Formats: sequence, structure tokens, C-alpha cells
Amino acid sequence: MPLLREVFGRVLRQERTRQGRTLAEVAREAGVSTQYLSEVERGRKEASSEVLASVCDALGGSMIEFVGGVHRELLGARPRPVALAAA
Repeated sequence: MPLLREVFGRVLRQERTRQGRTLAEVAREAGVSTQYLSEVERGRKEASSEVLASVCDALGGSMIEFVGGVHRELLGARPRPVALAAA
């Protein structure tokens, strides 16, 4: 299972790149440094809910949409059950 911060970052980066926007542009609008946003997107920093809300707002989305994207990512990453061999 991936770490939650990795999934958060992946979802944010996917949306930012889908929009064709730069890290600097989104970071400026969200009120965070470019370096910090880069680390969040790479799953190296745990962003607070306030920072996540600011980044979502800068991307023109909502926390509900963000959490939905995270949910879909996690469903795709869910490990499949392993069949145990009969003894």
C-alpha cells in the first residue's frame, strides 16, 4: 500500500499537469513555496489540511474532488487477496 502522502502528491501533480500549469504558478496562488509544493507532490512532505485546501483552490477544485481522486487512486492500489495454498 502506498503512503497517503504519496497518493496526495500524485493526485495533485496529475491535476496540475493536466491543466498545463507550472509548480511555481500553483505554489504562488496557493501561498506556499515552489520547493514545498514540489516536495508535497513527490510524497516527501505531509501537507496540512489547510495547505491541501489552498492548493486545491489554486487548481480550481474542491477538497471533495481531491478526496475523491485520492479514493480512486487508493482503490486502484488495493492489494488483491492472496489464495492460500491448501496444506
